[in-house]
Amino acid sequence: MPIHADDGRRWVEMEYLVPGTPEQVWHAMATGPGMTGWFTPTAVEEREGGELHFDFGGGLAQQGVVTGWDPPRRLTYEERDWSSTGSPGPLATEITITSRSGDRCVVRMVHSLFTDSDDWNDELEGFEGGWRIFFEVLRVYLREFAGQPAATVRTMAECPAGVDDGWSRLASGLALAGTDVGQRCESRDGAPPLAGVVELIHQTREGRDVMLKVDRPGPGIAVIGAYAMGDAARTMVCLYLYGEDAAENASAHEQAWSQWLHRTVGRDPIVSER
Repeated sequence: MPIHADDGRRWVEMEYLVPGTPEQVWHAMATGPGMTGWFTPTAVEEREGGELHFDFGGGLAQQGVVTGWDPPRRLTYEERDWSSTGSPGPLATEITITSRSGDRCVVRMVHSLFTDSDDWNDELEGFEGGWRIFFEVLRVYLREFAGQPAATVRTMAECPAGVDDGWSRLASGLALAGTDVGQRCESRDGAPPLAGVVELIHQTREGRDVMLKVDRPGPGIAVIGAYAMGDAARTMVCLYLYGEDAAENASAHEQAWSQWLHRTVGRDPIVSER
């Protein structure tokens, strides 16, 4: 993904084709309940000047302010403390939604930094990889669960032996080894209940993940992954659960997933349940 630069501004832009009407996509992209359904637990004051709060779990959170509010077409916001290592200024995000035929929309997302320095190019380039799996979740959410109440369970743990070992442990316990898209999988004895159909398989040198549309422990989406972190790996189980009992369902299974991941990969887990 190329980095654009002009007159003291550097930016990257991404486009995704997603199912849904502009109103459905706006709800998913610009409201707290909507973003909770495919990204992370989020609170949004739905107005220009309103505050945003992204909760990433494990004590990690990000604050922002809405700088433009034009439903269902355009949202802009800024995050001032977006980098833990300092930054040249706020990270500005612009989201535009354009209707296409067949109840589909193009979502265009632009991340901008206001600097002439190329010191932040790695961070800008990293946004595309960071958003990839979330927009895959968004597509399934809009196709199957748009507008429904949502709750998430996100459990992470370090695997000292690296990505291959971490993924092998996850795949064995959840019966994901050798699976193909469209195949139904069910977790094995000793793992929390998880059953559904594989929607996506993704693998690179830096990590691998599988996304399923699940019916156990309830209707939802699951993302199982292992990602390089130096010589070690961070493993993750993330469940997006939907329906009127989503919050209760998430709360009932959070501890079981935490304990299972700890036993499976061998380090203390970081857990977020909302």
